Amino acid sequence: MKKAKVKVGNRFIGDGQPVYIIAEIGINHNGSIEIAKKMIDGAAFAGCDAVKFQKRTPELCVPKDQWDIQRDTPWGKMTYIDYRRKIEFSKDQYAELDRYCKSKGIDWFASCWDEESVDFIQEFNPSIFKIASATLTDLELISKIKSTGKPAILSTGMSTMEEIRLAVEEFGKKNLLIAHSTSSYPCKLEELNLKMILTLKHLYKDIPIGYSGHETGLAPTWAAVALGASFIERHITLDRALWGTDQAASVEIVGLFRLVSSIRDIERSMGDGIKKVYLSELSSLKKLRRKLSSRPIMKAV
Repeated sequence: MKKAKVKVGNRFIGDGQPVYIIAEIGINHNGSIEIAKKMIDGAAFAGCDAVKFQKRTPELCVPKDQWDIQRDTPWGKMTYIDYRRKIEFSKDQYAELDRYCKSKGIDWFASCWDEESVDFIQEFNPSIFKIASATLTDLELISKIKSTGKPAILSTGMSTMEEIRLAVEEFGKKNLLIAHSTSSYPCKLEELNLKMILTLKHLYKDIPIGYSGHETGLAPTWAAVALGASFIERHITLDRALWGTDQAASVEIVGLFRLVSSIRDIERSMGDGIKKVYLSELSSLKKLRRKLSSRPIMKAV
């Protein structure tokens, strides 16, 4: 049977490949390039394969009736549109982060929430794009991302099966990866619905299926790997008490190290499903195995 895998940069993601582990920085950097660099350091230290940011054009992504709403922010009280502008990195800052990730040997890419943001990020030649759950029904944006010729991860939070089907149809199955997700922050355990990974693997046999988790613990993500997730994405933070709506559903760096280390242990322990007697068992076999019964085998009448 053909394996579901997609080439991303110089490697493959999918069946028979190591789990691709994405540390979602998102906007947890709170507009600070130094915090972003520390998070990149943490992701590289933990052994992640990539970090991911979020890119928006505020004037396109923020509804106009919300522009002038006053918000408490790390910089004091300001309008929501000014906050959204302040949280976005400039082209020079992204160039600096691009160089920094390369120096650390870690991939980076972004969720692009509008078509202008796709053009912005495409200038840095990322190996992959992300279609956020919030934009799964934006078929024009999906078409724009497809036009780059790059692979894309489609996240499926707050979506129906019909909406997922239409998004897959718009992008096409080539170069597509699908992430099961539930878009609540943090997500209740009983709403994670990890068996959806199996459902998606059954429906889309030629598309790598992964998991984007927003729970507070680590065990469900490990379970997702055991269920066959080809890639994993978790929000990360330097401190879950920092300002921001995503911080509480994020993993701190020590936890991220544990997460990655145990994923690699799970990979090594899964095996191939074919029963065998290992060399390490032979001494136990010799000492402990009882002989086969000498009683005659009764045949069914």
